[in-house]
Amino acid sequence: MTEPSPPDRRLQDEHAWLEEVEGDGALDWVRARNAVTEADLFVDPRFEPTRAFILEVLEADDRIPLPSRHLDSVLNFWTDAEHRRGLVRRTTWESYRAGEERWEVLLDVDALGAAEGESWVYHGGSTRRPDRRRTLLELSPGGSDTSVTREFDMVDKSFVTEADGGFVRPLSKGWLVWVDDDMVYVGHDFGEGTTTTSGYPRTVRRWERGKPLEDTPLVFEGEAADVSVAVSVDTLPGWRHHLFRRALDFYRSRKYVLRDGSLVELDVPEDADVSLRERWLLVRPRRDWEVPGQTHPAGSLVAAELEDYLAGARRLTAVFVPTATSALSQWAWTRGRLILTVQEDVRDHLETADPGDGWRRRPVAGSLPVWSVNAWPVDSDVSDDAFLMGQDFLHPTSLYLVPADGPPELLRSQPERFDSSAMTMQQRFATSADGTRVPYFLVGEEEGIEAGRPAPTILYGYGGFEISLTASYSGVIGRSWLAHGGRYVVANIRGGGEYGPRWHEAALRENRHRAYEDFEAVAHHLIDSSVTTPGQLGIMGGSNGGLLVGNMYVRTPELFGAVVCQAPLLDMRRYSHLLAGASWMAEYGDPDDPADWAFIATFSPYHLARPEADYPPLLLTTSTKDDRVHPGHARKMAARLLEQGHRVSYWENIEGGHAGAADAAQQAVMSALAFVFLRRHLGLA
Repeated sequence: MTEPSPPDRRLQDEHAWLEEVEGDGALDWVRARNAVTEADLFVDPRFEPTRAFILEVLEADDRIPLPSRHLDSVLNFWTDAEHRRGLVRRTTWESYRAGEERWEVLLDVDALGAAEGESWVYHGGSTRRPDRRRTLLELSPGGSDTSVTREFDMVDKSFVTEADGGFVRPLSKGWLVWVDDDMVYVGHDFGEGTTTTSGYPRTVRRWERGKPLEDTPLVFEGEAADVSVAVSVDTLPGWRHHLFRRALDFYRSRKYVLRDGSLVELDVPEDADVSLRERWLLVRPRRDWEVPGQTHPAGSLVAAELEDYLAGARRLTAVFVPTATSALSQWAWTRGRLILTVQEDVRDHLETADPGDGWRRRPVAGSLPVWSVNAWPVDSDVSDDAFLMGQDFLHPTSLYLVPADGPPELLRSQPERFDSSAMTMQQRFATSADGTRVPYFLVGEEEGIEAGRPAPTILYGYGGFEISLTASYSGVIGRSWLAHGGRYVVANIRGGGEYGPRWHEAALRENRHRAYEDFEAVAHHLIDSSVTTPGQLGIMGGSNGGLLVGNMYVRTPELFGAVVCQAPLLDMRRYSHLLAGASWMAEYGDPDDPADWAFIATFSPYHLARPEADYPPLLLTTSTKDDRVHPGHARKMAARLLEQGHRVSYWENIEGGHAGAADAAQQAVMSALAFVFLRRHLGLA
């Protein structure tokens, strides 16, 4: 590997005009580049059949309808070929459990969009408790992070209008949170000075039904330099916890609880995650937490009685303590206990912890023969039952009911989307430049892997924001790649959360290169063990993963035969000034600080690209409607590389937000584009 020289920070940006998201000149450039790519890849004889069967997978009628139980009802959001923007629907719990659902449509998002002349994308809802009659629905134009919130009556099956006293929040980045039947907290762009530099709400206001939104009283406020503010309300009958957060950066926040009309700050580490439930305070510190007489390691989960804690007592109980190979990936409350998802070398298992039994942990009975599990409460107000989803690369998703006492009960099983009978899924380990052991998953045809016959391989990675990449089933990858003889690899590099906060912090800021060295170590391991060759090794990543593969492109182009870079960050000199970029400075550093720019410059692909380099073919994709990672990153990178004479394909979807696609039809196009590009350049028949 030849280390690129740090760029001159005074370098002029001749492509800055492409940052004007919907500027005429920028969109003309986008349309011209899209036309070139469409005339090349869209007419490839593999494109249309690939797009068609991906769409078939995404819209299959036998997908599992994921349940959200509310008393005797089950809510579900469903998309299919006739309803691509989706249906909010419900059925009875009895019929769902029996597999004989009789769905009642509450809201047709496609019909709503047609009636209102808006490309609405459903972003979820929050149902009022305890009655469950009203819900606050989030709708986004084109899939962007910007949204509206509207109150919806699930008995009348209609929106509650402003004229009828309904809560209707106009378009902005924001939210509503139920306080009671007739009051919500609101985060919204109220005009100058009410949003942070990251573009998120800076204030929390209390909105009473029937009162004008603009007259809502202020109850909480952050600083302009903060990332955002937020509030959560525990609505469990008999308990009322209002927890306010002021996010100082992406990982640090100050937390406050409402007591007798006043806000009381919680004396917990700023980098800790906290939650409140009944009389309990739960704390998960991201660094070792020193309490008098105790040290709680980073990534632990610690419990205390809230009122005692507020009074100054520090009687803390360790619910979970990580090891060198284990981490707590998530926890959730049922009615009276915790469900813990624990990763051991990136393999999940479930445990419960009962506060009434001294927080004793017990494994959930009936282990599943899969690597990845996800659990959530059936109805946390009334039940200790839980839902569980299990899957891995070769086992399709199955949904289970986990009773309060007893083994999981299978509710649904998704059929196989590709023939995996001759395939293997393996976990292997590479050694990074500093000696760190880095796990990765390898999936493909068993006989060829065991015989050491190289084959076209996709290496996927992310490595940021403490996000773990687990073993998940994908009919799209299976049918588009694995079924044709390709191999698929997921690298669990530092920067992720596979081993808890320590794994993430090892690649922050000036240590970002550790994530890239880990990814390169996996690539070398694949080549050295004859899984693939450099000419057959393609890499793929999106968002922070787009920054990852962008750096691979400029750091070690000799290792790869093709690169797919999706919704990426690439201009790290400007990222903090583009859309939500300022919120990520805790991850990458502040490019306006000369000391920080000295190391950020070493992982800014836009500035590191060189005309004399021999780069592999590159596909760059983004979305005009992405208001999180600015499309200017991908646009400017493509423009610079084309000027330098490199092989670049570029395609920008007009909708989709940060996900790149607003519905299954758009997703099928984006996915087909990537797989046809990789099959062409890596030689997969």
